[in-house]
Amino acid sequence: MSKVELELCVIDAIREHRRLLESDQIVYEEWESARADPQVPTEQIERLAAECLSRQERTAAQQNHLSELLDLLGYIPKVPEDSPEEVNSAQEYPCLSRSRLRD
Repeated sequence: MSKVELELCVIDAIREHRRLLESDQIVYEEWESARADPQVPTEQIERLAAECLSRQERTAAQQNHLSELLDLLGYIPKVPEDSPEEVNSAQEYPCLSRSRLRD
């Protein structure tokens, strides 16, 4: 993989990490709100808590992957603002796969 391709992968991973953090925050706020409301069933609060934990684990794994990519690249690239097309096609980037990095 060339340095240019690696930089694009790092930028994609940074954007993905930002999206994960934003969505994680929304679920966390839902959980906090549910916990504070005595009318919310315990089962719902437990499901939200489990979802928060699952998301934290996924985000931590993605952050480790991002860190590996940054180590390979050797610097933190500038990340341009997302355009609507980039946000919608974010899942189309195969470079986020670990196996692609070993090629």
